[in-house]
Amino acid sequence: MIRLFDLSLKLNGFPIEEAKAELDKIVHFSEEECTSFLEKKKKEIVDFHLNNNSFYRDLLGNKKIENWHDLPILNKQNLQKPLEERLSKGYSKKNIYLNKTSGSSGTPFVFAKDKYSHALTWASNIMRFGWFGIDFNHSYQARFYGIPMDFIGYQKERFKDFLTHRFRFPVFDLSDAVLEKFLKKFRTKKFDYINGYTSSIVLFAKFLEQKNIILKEICPTLKACFVTSEMLFETDKRLLEKQFGIPIISEYGASELDLIAFENPKGEWQINSETLFVEILDENNNPVPHGTEGKIVITSLFNKANPFIRYEIGDIGILDEKSTPQKPILKKLIGRTNDVAILPSGKKSPGLTFYYVTKSIIEDDGNVKEFIIKQTKLDTFEIEYVAEKELISEQIEKIKQAINLYLEPNLNFTFTRKTILKRTNRGKLKQFKSYL
Repeated sequence: MIRLFDLSLKLNGFPIEEAKAELDKIVHFSEEECTSFLEKKKKEIVDFHLNNNSFYRDLLGNKKIENWHDLPILNKQNLQKPLEERLSKGYSKKNIYLNKTSGSSGTPFVFAKDKYSHALTWASNIMRFGWFGIDFNHSYQARFYGIPMDFIGYQKERFKDFLTHRFRFPVFDLSDAVLEKFLKKFRTKKFDYINGYTSSIVLFAKFLEQKNIILKEICPTLKACFVTSEMLFETDKRLLEKQFGIPIISEYGASELDLIAFENPKGEWQINSETLFVEILDENNNPVPHGTEGKIVITSLFNKANPFIRYEIGDIGILDEKSTPQKPILKKLIGRTNDVAILPSGKKSPGLTFYYVTKSIIEDDGNVKEFIIKQTKLDTFEIEYVAEKELISEQIEKIKQAINLYLEPNLNFTFTRKTILKRTNRGKLKQFKSYL
């Protein structure tokens, strides 16, 4: 049988077979071999970027580096400059994987991965989903995600959906009438698993609860549901288990990095120690003991195109006391919640919808640094942003057109430029907040 998913990766220049072979070797290391591998990769990636990346050399400046903890903490603001200024020697837009973060933290930027590093990301995904009997080449996915609304972007995503054997349920409108259409698809299609934004999938489960329907009973091929991008609260997990009748698996990742943690079959949130090095630090950037909360700082061990070394992702977490270098366990993730916007028409849209709205103004020119969106009335939203200069009328018009397209017409938006945005007491910037 044709392995269409693997083939599509190969055709796009991602060496998936080599990546799978390396990942398999890493996961079979002994504890001693794992520790040695980790130290070797940390040194290799730092040395590479010091020798090949002027952006990273400038970040270090004249600082004397004697050990790992002398390395600076890289934050999202550091990365908000044109990509060409951050790429390593030998890399250009022609030989990298290029993408943009969702900006769910309020600090969007363009990033790059070398193609081998990105292949390892996919190998990691394939292995972890495989824990639950899911094979990307053959398993049919019900995908609760956004989709670009422009013609070319829309067709590209639909083609990718075809290659990766998935059916997409766009999450911009989650009103009951739309959810009823979703339900009809589950009655007629043989889905193997569900994957998508937590808040959207939870809304679907609440809809099923109102109708007293168990999803597995109408779609018996379903094996598991994987939720991502937003916090999964315990009450919501119980609701999903009850209404879907299948295991609910929570993942935690960042597009610029990789899967960070993934719930294993034992119910532990196992951190990806194969391609990442994850630290939990206090406010002075010192490591905290296992069991103590701190900011999550991550090093991408393989990405040579764009340095992510001691990168502060913007989340707070706790490592389990039983964690080892080979098998770190994330005991708790604090933050990453997204509200749902309720619009005058009755439409409900998850907070991540606003990524697709703001994406139209987020270019790699470094003007808009941060933004937050507040819903103050059913039809009224306030956008506060930090930028070097005011948004011009053409940009505002562009945003309004995107709002009409992704949400609905006749919504009122005000735009206020700020020098600084108010953060939570943990230093987190929440992109969307409803005051209804």
